[in-house]
Amino acid sequence: MKINHLGYGAAMIALGSLMLAGCKGGDASQQQQQAPSLAVMTVTEEDASMNTVYPATLHGVNDVEIRPQISGFLTQVHVQEGQRVAAGQVLFTIDQVQLQAAVDAARAAIEVAQANVNTAQTSANNNKILLDKNIISASAYQTSVDALNAAKAQLHQAQANLITAQKNLSYSVVKAPTAGIVGTIDNKAGSLVSPSTLLTVLSDNGGMEAYFSMTEKEVLDLTDGGRRTVKEAIATMPEVQLQLATGTLYPYKGKIVSISGVLDTQTGSATVKASFPNPDGMLRSGNTGQVLVPTTTSGALKIPQKATFEIQDMKFCYVVGDSSKIHTTPITVSELSDGQTYIVTSGLKPGDVIVTEGVGISLQDGMVINPKTGAAPQQQPAK
Repeated sequence: MKINHLGYGAAMIALGSLMLAGCKGGDASQQQQQAPSLAVMTVTEEDASMNTVYPATLHGVNDVEIRPQISGFLTQVHVQEGQRVAAGQVLFTIDQVQLQAAVDAARAAIEVAQANVNTAQTSANNNKILLDKNIISASAYQTSVDALNAAKAQLHQAQANLITAQKNLSYSVVKAPTAGIVGTIDNKAGSLVSPSTLLTVLSDNGGMEAYFSMTEKEVLDLTDGGRRTVKEAIATMPEVQLQLATGTLYPYKGKIVSISGVLDTQTGSATVKASFPNPDGMLRSGNTGQVLVPTTTSGALKIPQKATFEIQDMKFCYVVGDSSKIHTTPITVSELSDGQTYIVTSGLKPGDVIVTEGVGISLQDGMVINPKTGAAPQQQPAK
């Protein structure tokens, strides 16, 4: 059989073209099918309220150190740590035996001094009669008057000693100068204490004050670079929130009440005080937390932090382009951060679509994805 080689070659070329086209079409279809389905979002302008987080330490409105005013042995501790006490309530008792003996001795000294005064008074009165009858000299009478004055002075001294002894005895009973919560009690009954001994700290926690630090730049931003006073800046600041050590938000909002006028020379920061109500007694002196200071930005481009990644202190995100192909885009963000979102200041514009899933894990520049903009709509029931 005779073969037409020219026709055979043309057929093979055609078949090869069809197979190549089929392979290319299959590769494109397979690539689209293998593209990962990832969540995306469209960047829009919105008013963003961001919380700047500051670590804080809490103190009662009035934390009073309780120290004894005399030295002695503790004989009784009347309260327990964490107990709420009223103003004037007895907290501690110091050994009163020697103090009571001093009071008794002072009273006895007064009686002796009073007897001496009575004797000196009688002698002076008698000498006055004798002087009037010219029986004794004026100098003899004056001597008796001087003795009376000395006796009276001794009486006054004895009375002053009694007051001192009674005061010292009263110091043996340590009372609460104000209402509050009893702090740690390190000295138990039998301990020797002195005026330098800290018995406990009484915290008036009806209101709490949170102390935290702001940088010099933050303080300048608050005052518009010094164009308004700190007092004026504080008056316009919004209410702040307190995040507890458990991560939960304290149910009552607070207010910044003061910013120190002197910066710490070592840290370059100012101490800020925020006041919070504490009607339930939930907060205690020594608690820690985080003060959340809100800042509202108009027309902000807000994106989730999980949609970004960093390379050498530069932030990037993936923008979805034509044919669902993603490309790496550098961005800059505001210093304001709530730990979950960023406010983008450059690199993105309204309408850009960015990837919010899988960033920094499996994505690469130039990949093709299947964008997911949200959950599939629910089907309407058949009528």
